[in-house]
Amino acid sequence: MDKLDALKRYFGHSAFRAGQEELIDGILSGRDVLGVMPTGGGKSVCYQIPALLLPGITVVVSPLISLMKDQVMALQQGGVAAAFLNSSLSEDALRETYRRSWAGEYKLLYVAPERLFAEGFLKLAQSLELSLVAVDEAHCVSQWGQDFRPSYLKIPAFLRSLPKRPPVAAFTATATGAVRQDVERLLELQKPLTLVTGFDRPNLDFEVLRPRNKGRTLQSLVEQRRGKSGIIYCATRSTVEKVCADLQMMGYPATRYHAGLSEEERRQNQEDFRFDRRPIMVATNAFGMGIDKSNVSYVIHYNMPKSLEAYYQEAGRAGRDGEKAECILLYSGADVATARFLLENGRENEELSPEEQETVLRRDRIRLETMWGYCTATGCLRGYLLDYFGQEHPERCENCGNCRTEFSWRDMTREAQMILSCIRRVEDRLGYQVGAGLITETLKGGKTQRLLNLRLDELSTYGLMRERSGQEIQDCILFLMEKGYVQRDSEHGGLRLTKAAGNVLFQGEKVEMPCRTQRQPEPKPERASRRREKEPAAQTVIKGTEDLFQTLKRLRYRLAQKENVPPFLIFSNATLTDMAAKRPRNMVDILEVSGVVEVKAEKYGAAFLLAIAEYEENEKGDA
Repeated sequence: MDKLDALKRYFGHSAFRAGQEELIDGILSGRDVLGVMPTGGGKSVCYQIPALLLPGITVVVSPLISLMKDQVMALQQGGVAAAFLNSSLSEDALRETYRRSWAGEYKLLYVAPERLFAEGFLKLAQSLELSLVAVDEAHCVSQWGQDFRPSYLKIPAFLRSLPKRPPVAAFTATATGAVRQDVERLLELQKPLTLVTGFDRPNLDFEVLRPRNKGRTLQSLVEQRRGKSGIIYCATRSTVEKVCADLQMMGYPATRYHAGLSEEERRQNQEDFRFDRRPIMVATNAFGMGIDKSNVSYVIHYNMPKSLEAYYQEAGRAGRDGEKAECILLYSGADVATARFLLENGRENEELSPEEQETVLRRDRIRLETMWGYCTATGCLRGYLLDYFGQEHPERCENCGNCRTEFSWRDMTREAQMILSCIRRVEDRLGYQVGAGLITETLKGGKTQRLLNLRLDELSTYGLMRERSGQEIQDCILFLMEKGYVQRDSEHGGLRLTKAAGNVLFQGEKVEMPCRTQRQPEPKPERASRRREKEPAAQTVIKGTEDLFQTLKRLRYRLAQKENVPPFLIFSNATLTDMAAKRPRNMVDILEVSGVVEVKAEKYGAAFLLAIAEYEENEKGDA
């Protein structure tokens, strides 16, 4: 069996995606490799196929229990002997996994980095023939990565403890140049073949909305996507609780996930989501990396994340099956303050020195400013993301909210002069800088106790913009920051003028602000009782095959319920889309459907062939 045979037999595909074959060849030749591939780009195949072709066993270092479970279950569904070792196993299951590992029954064994030096596992690893060590989510080794895990730093010591060092394959989806250098250095990769296939996910549609009422907008967005699976990320536990309760009250099948829930409830809620019993997950970022549910068709961020890396990784959990999917961020000015508070008041990592903790905090402040820039950008959103990760791209993608929106330019020189003058006069009066909230209150002529105590009502700029709403003033301040006239102190949030501000105040420089002139109106949410009788078809379903696609989805759901596995592990939406288009008539035909492997054809093929035949018979009868 060669690599193409393995790809077809175990993964149901006839050709490799970009970069996969080169990385696989590198591993098979005995080289270390570093693969940077977008979420959904097929990273796992790059080490799973070598694991099947090489003698001995492959150890996969993976950071989360949920990731291990999903990948092992998917491998087992395809006929691959795989297992995992983590704290979710009972004592009996743990002993059985060790027994079968000693007997050489597995080709892949997934472990958490914390378990590498556990006495039982270390003895096992030193005794077995390890053909490969794969490090998933390799950015976790870097303090410059958004998910730094100190336990990843122990991986090189583990490798050195082995009688013979096997090739090491490291993979990640969201690594800047600095993080890639850290991964290579800290994992002690030896002259690795490094391949960056690109960060673009063409099937993802990006959009940033600034709604007046987030709750109402969210309900509208969820209603439009009723019947689809989605994740809604919130910044805090309390927001998760409120958003989930509101959706449930409206009749939506939502569940929740955050670190404040018991381990049992988190497990149960995650299972309900994976099995599509509750296809809407409302969560903090505790619902983290490694969520391998392929049929998530939208990710909505209710609040702005703290970094572009975190946003792109979380948004990238949509569309893993290659189907069109949506990534929508609901932004408000208050999100910046919330993110900064969470950043400054996060738990200290006891494994880092005070100097290292300060370095991480300083890095995170910079990332927060970059994330804010994405939310306020008027250019192509996909381009903003790809610029950050160092990838060239067209000026416009025509597949994001900003590219679909027309902007006009409004002269806001007078407003800019008022704001800049207010910032300067407040700092002159107080001797220190204040945040955008107090500047806004001063310009509006507010009567808050703090403002009056500081005697800001005595300034000549007090009340100059009382006819404007607070949101309008905040928008202007944000735009002035974006254009470089104002800077925000990354530690305390105070605003200060840059040298460029003098050109506006004293040199007559004109300031023009983009305004949206074309935007689709936000629809009103429907009542829960007005449910659609039929769920919407996937966006990429070929015209004329929608009804058959829905028939196959219903069959998949029944089989999944019977076997107690997530529906997407039987066949992905992309596979059902291809099946509905090709309408296979026999077992030979069904193996030509993308994503259908031999084991699954033998197990499920007859049921799907019968469903297609019955559908065509009914179709003829209706004609």
